[in-house]
Amino acid sequence: MRTISSGCEIICARPRYVDGRRTAGREARTVKCNEQVDRGDPSLAEMQDLVVGRLLDNALFRMATRPHVVRPPLFSRYDADMAYGSHVDDAIMGGMRTDVSVTVFLSEPEDYDGGELVIESAAGEQDVKLPAGSAVCYPTTSLHRVAPVVSGERLAAVTWVRSLVRDADARELLFDLETARHALFERLGKTPELDLLAKTQSNLLRRWAED
Repeated sequence: MRTISSGCEIICARPRYVDGRRTAGREARTVKCNEQVDRGDPSLAEMQDLVVGRLLDNALFRMATRPHVVRPPLFSRYDADMAYGSHVDDAIMGGMRTDVSVTVFLSEPEDYDGGELVIESAAGEQDVKLPAGSAVCYPTTSLHRVAPVVSGERLAAVTWVRSLVRDADARELLFDLETARHALFERLGKTPELDLLAKTQSNLLRRWAED
């Protein structure tokens, strides 16, 4: 799981919302209770372009996901008593394999009570509730849910990435290598050891990448 600042704090238009179950699979539909921006809303394309553009401009997002394709986001709204029970996102969406799920928070944490994104893993559950404009990336293979909103309004954008590096463990190794390289370069400048790390990272990416 990676947390980033996406810069998507503001959605200017007040769009038209419909029942969110329209975009859920058969099983997820039974536990989904939210609203989503209508696919026919005239402001949707501009909102989608804004979010995808800000994500792709973010170096940390690119490091964490190695994006090949980013799907147009869905925009959701949760009022009091709305929630999305435990589910796993579809493996194929619009003919595209999904590797990384992304939630961009569009409401400030103090604007609503409850509504945490809960990501399940072998290490336990992680509750995520971030400032507006922040995003969390996590493997699409993960079970996750949105806890019930107690009061207020929770706005979020969700999207999915087909990564150049399919395997989540491989993406994590590449992320750690690149993070270490950047930190060492800031401290030491260019060194033969950093050249070796750069070679190793590049060759691992070449081995694992699927274009």
